[in-house]
Amino acid sequence: MAETTVEEVLAELAGLEDPKARAVNERHGDDHGVNLGKLRALAKRLKTQHDLAGRLWATGDSAARLLAILVCRPKAYGRDELDAMLREARTPKVHDWLVSYVVKKSPHAEELRVAWTADPDPVVASAGWALTTERVAKRPEGLDLAGLLDVIEAEMKGAPDRLQWAMNHCLAQIGIDHAEHRARAIAIGERLEVLKDYPTPPGCTSPFAPVWIDEMVRRQGG
Repeated sequence: MAETTVEEVLAELAGLEDPKARAVNERHGDDHGVNLGKLRALAKRLKTQHDLAGRLWATGDSAARLLAILVCRPKAYGRDELDAMLREARTPKVHDWLVSYVVKKSPHAEELRVAWTADPDPVVASAGWALTTERVAKRPEGLDLAGLLDVIEAEMKGAPDRLQWAMNHCLAQIGIDHAEHRARAIAIGERLEVLKDYPTPPGCTSPFAPVWIDEMVRRQGG
């Protein structure tokens, strides 16, 4: 679909608006009513259109921004562009997709990881921790895992929700992937009790780190 206009795309997104989807999304802090499967189908049809992605992002509309993330070229963004976009991405889904689908593929990911983790804004810091969790799992060389556990032990209990969740994921990932730190990761989780009582649907793994670690290690045959 060549030369697609923002107006055409916004009209199509408006046609996909579903009150039930909006109600579900709003419970999670998101402010759009588009089914994500239908959003992905639209992105697949549009294919990669980086200029269009920029114009969609500039609308400030959450559904348009999610679509922008799917049709952009992640490696085309500069470091400062990504930093500005992350600070504008205040709803959870836009924030998570931006980090997962764009920043993780960027040549600036490591520089941003370091900067964001130390940021005083807890939502920005949560993105830094998400990138750290990715490194724990895929490229742990050079990371000070014991030092990360020190920070988590000192700061996770009192962290705001989004940051706490990201730090907890990092704690669990360290325990799952690095046997030499597993006992300490479990002990930190047990002492802090973060997400211990989180309601977990049947068949899903609890986000409480000791349970999460034990379950994933068991599945991996550890």
